Amino acid sequence: MRICFVCSGNICRSPTAEAVLAQLSEDAGLELDVDSAGTGSWHAGDDMDRRSRTTLEAAGYRFDRHHAKQFTPADFATRDLVVALDRGHRNVLWWLAAETDDVAAARAKIVMLRSYDDTAGTDLDVPDPYYGAGADFDVVLAQIERACAGLLEAVRSVDQQADSPPL
Repeated sequence: MRICFVCSGNICRSPTAEAVLAQLSEDAGLELDVDSAGTGSWHAGDDMDRRSRTTLEAAGYRFDRHHAKQFTPADFATRDLVVALDRGHRNVLWWLAAETDDVAAARAKIVMLRSYDDTAGTDLDVPDPYYGAGADFDVVLAQIERACAGLLEAVRSVDQQADSPPL
């Protein structure tokens, strides 16, 4: 399964989610192809924000150098799931899907990350820590970890159903 996380510039939230889900799936012995992108191109080629990297490393995550990129309509064809980090990203993805050959199929791939977090309630946005303090990156990581654990369980459930013999 190929999963892409999408935030604004692809330097804070989405690469954090990429690192978390990649580690969780590896620890679970599940083979997932995980990447991330941004809705904008202004950070294309940049590494992840140093505060995001510091927060990940302090929590024990391994993550190679990141190369920020922008999500394009063509990316829907090569992803099974496109995971928005907030409603603004979901809206941009919705309109990008309109530029594909199969709009309905592309839009069906768009989900909100925190929809997999039982503690999120109606607040499905992962806040942008970019203009905040170091503690904001810790909050974001905790939200992403909870949601990625739920996402991994959902993926595992789908995977197990696919391996089950027909009834």
